[in-house]
Amino acid sequence: MPQSADKVLDHARLFREPEYRQMLAQKRLNFECPDPDQVVTDQREFTKTWEYREKNLAREALVVNPAKACQPLGAVFAAAGFERTMSFVHGSQGCVAYYRSHLSRHFKEPASAVSSSMTEDAAVFGGLKNMVDGLANTYQLYDPKMIAVSTTCMAEVIGDDLHSFIENAKDAGSVPRDFDVPFAHTPAFVGSHVDGYDVTVKGILEHFWKGEERTEDEGTINVIPGFDGFCVGNNRELKRLLDLIGVSYTFIQDASDQFDTPSDGEYRMYDGGTKIEDVREALNAEATLSLQHYNTRKTLEYCEGVGQATASFHYPLGVQATDDFLVEVSAISGKQIPEEIRLERGRLVDAMADSQSWLHGKKYAIYGDPDFVYGMARFIMETGGEPTHCLATNGTSAWEAELKELLASSPFGKDAQVWAGKDLWAMRSLLFTEPVDLLIGNSYGKYLERDTGTPLIRLTFPIFDRHHHHRFALMGYQGGLRVLTTILDKIFDKLDRETSEAGVTDYSYDLTR
Repeated sequence: MPQSADKVLDHARLFREPEYRQMLAQKRLNFECPDPDQVVTDQREFTKTWEYREKNLAREALVVNPAKACQPLGAVFAAAGFERTMSFVHGSQGCVAYYRSHLSRHFKEPASAVSSSMTEDAAVFGGLKNMVDGLANTYQLYDPKMIAVSTTCMAEVIGDDLHSFIENAKDAGSVPRDFDVPFAHTPAFVGSHVDGYDVTVKGILEHFWKGEERTEDEGTINVIPGFDGFCVGNNRELKRLLDLIGVSYTFIQDASDQFDTPSDGEYRMYDGGTKIEDVREALNAEATLSLQHYNTRKTLEYCEGVGQATASFHYPLGVQATDDFLVEVSAISGKQIPEEIRLERGRLVDAMADSQSWLHGKKYAIYGDPDFVYGMARFIMETGGEPTHCLATNGTSAWEAELKELLASSPFGKDAQVWAGKDLWAMRSLLFTEPVDLLIGNSYGKYLERDTGTPLIRLTFPIFDRHHHHRFALMGYQGGLRVLTTILDKIFDKLDRETSEAGVTDYSYDLTR
């Protein structure tokens, strides 16, 4: 065998060795019962046609590679944005392992969460005992300041009542009577991670605000970032802008430090997050602003119900979207936008103009969460690009109508198509039948890139196969500049590959572009 103590191969190289190639070939022949190669080739070619596209887009009973995750993942991410908060998922251990690994693989940081470890007996008789024991263990072992409870499919199917379970656990002495244990029901078989994020943030606010008297603090603002795989860079960039303006604000659900802990010899199970005292005081804010509308619909409705003004945005990326956010902040706070920020805006506009000849007319396919797709399509049109395919598996009919209205407002969006509820197998058909220049999404798009040849730009959660992208902002003018540079790098890299042979494909010996 090719492995030895002196020669240890990475798995990618290991499985290219002759022994493994032969073993895998025999395994395929003897156990997979494959069709003849020509049949496979013919079927593959058929899936690239318009005829197959129509069949593919008509699918209703099957989802293939959806661009979304389940509600409890959003709940675990939401809990990570609060001070010393442990996420407690009422369900099986395997489910929680998925949420933790998904977040850890993206952020390259530990993602802490515990489980009530429900098994077959709990599925039959209910998980009250698991809740009583689990909350006691969590409180004793991990020393949290708050435990945020959510659910998985199993607990929801059998109808476990979190409120009564938590009360029973407190009666049993699992945690002190006055210890904060907010909760949210997050059934994994409906909705997506953005819905789990929404109900969890709402549940935490309701836990602290319900029954409390509100005294409005004029000019103060709550900011809810939404589920964002780039929260490390985005939250810090937006806080920098708000500090420059001089606004009194509270970032509600701030996971930027939790998923960017330093390596200094100390393990931090908890780091940063919105302070519990600040969550209580946030009731008195004049307004609550959401950076992602479809991530926070129920939360904003609750904030309106307690008397706060609310406004929501669709991922403030690029010139106009950042303008809208900062103008709203200025209007509520009464603070003027300083010259330093105005200059940043001008630099982004200048950079876009400098690169206009390379960006104009480029066609894009964009997929991801509804707000991200909306914000990215808006920015693409600002650069002179055409967002040809806009797909959100967790997009609603309201999102589809709103995005179509945006696209219709620009000549660059006149030929764009919006696909709510479709998956990445549908995107494959779109890319084969109506090709584009660039694909924007997450790591799962690499199979589309490999299959269709469309270059992939990774700009949204999850990004597993590249490192540290989440540390840099996408939002704001500075974030827009980074997105612009990332797109241009992909364009120039592709051009370099296509003009690499002197005298064959490279006639201009181009160095300056």
